[in-house]
Amino acid sequence: MAYETEDQETQYCFPNINSSCIKGKRSKHEYNTMYMFFSLLSAWTVFLNLLVIISISHFKKLHTPTNMIILSLAVADLLVGLIVMPVEAIKLIETCWYFGDTFCGLFLTIMALLGSTSLSNLVLIAVDRYVAVCHPLLYPQKITITKTLISICLCWIFSSAYSTVVIVQNKHSDSSQRTDLCYGECSFNPSFIYIVINEIYYFVLPCTVIITAYMRIFYVAFKQVKVINSLMKSGKCVTEGSVKRKSEHKAALTLGIIVTVYLLCYIPYYILSIIGPTVISLDTMTYLLWAFYGSCALNPLIYALFYRWFKISVKHILTLKILEPASSLLDIFTG
Repeated sequence: MAYETEDQETQYCFPNINSSCIKGKRSKHEYNTMYMFFSLLSAWTVFLNLLVIISISHFKKLHTPTNMIILSLAVADLLVGLIVMPVEAIKLIETCWYFGDTFCGLFLTIMALLGSTSLSNLVLIAVDRYVAVCHPLLYPQKITITKTLISICLCWIFSSAYSTVVIVQNKHSDSSQRTDLCYGECSFNPSFIYIVINEIYYFVLPCTVIITAYMRIFYVAFKQVKVINSLMKSGKCVTEGSVKRKSEHKAALTLGIIVTVYLLCYIPYYILSIIGPTVISLDTMTYLLWAFYGSCALNPLIYALFYRWFKISVKHILTLKILEPASSLLDIFTG
């Protein structure tokens, strides 16, 4: 794959094939700059999420239901940086699809799978925080590591099945109905019925659950924190349960920021993608798509800002202290 200079005539993705797509033209400087930028973004996303995965997997003190969901989300984000970002970058820079129809279908399935799984994880986080803040006495019985792991596995399995069925079915109907396809293109053009189904599955249901849960969470948290602060100001004894609830509120706030960032990156792209390229320019859709991908690199930075345990665990990982005997038993909350 070589760059195209601006003074060249019309180039094709596959010159020896009559139905080849037209290849876009880029200057050498633009070509190299884009490859450098997207390579660094992909590597940074993989590196940061790998730190999250190693931290939660290694330190036993971090083996909590909430962190299991964070771990699942980090795996999905890592796969976006490892698979989706590089392939999407090549597709964007080269303006051609060089990997064949089979890998096109597989790639679209992986994209749908990771998007669906990330959204499912955010729903699980919202439910987890809702029970922890609004029903703290029931939390230990209702939300256990075993139940959480089962929920996570079901999310991955269902997302895999749904994504595969949708992509395979639409690729089949797309190839049989569309006559404007050219060789060197990999696109997903769902039928109207699938647009409706996807809108409910990918947008209406999860966003409704997440937004409703967090509205309730912040309402209850605000009232509880107000009571705890008033007790502290009056000099009355603050129980261990009150301190724990305040900690749960902080966790809810941190995860709420993560959910908000994801939705701010996700909702505009999803809504505009439904409207279609006839209304929205391709460049705008590309920017929104990469903003959505960029959210995968933001989550670990949010953990670093709000979670002391993440800062401590990263320090132990980068200094290779996790290789020491019994390092997994370290009380990561005190360092």
